[in-house]
Amino acid sequence: MQAFQRDMARFEELNAQVLGVSSDSLETHTQFANSLNLAFPLLEDDGQIRKAYGGGRVTFVIDQAGIIRHIHKGMPENEKLLEAIGRLQSY
Repeated sequence: MQAFQRDMARFEELNAQVLGVSSDSLETHTQFANSLNLAFPLLEDDGQIRKAYGGGRVTFVIDQAGIIRHIHKGMPENEKLLEAIGRLQSY
């Protein structure tokens, strides 16, 4: 999460929205975000997102039409994510 925060300006330059999703409560998300000074939303999943996209540590790059363009399982490297997002800009 801190890696996303460190590169937030670069994501924003590409008009990318960073979201964190987990089954933790909104209260827990708020405490977690405050402890790491996160400036992006953390969403509480009641199981529907996990059902639709799968569980675990997964990062999705979804275009403005809602099409998944890139999937990374495990801890992503921001450089690769930024490159994937940048490629979308050329469409």
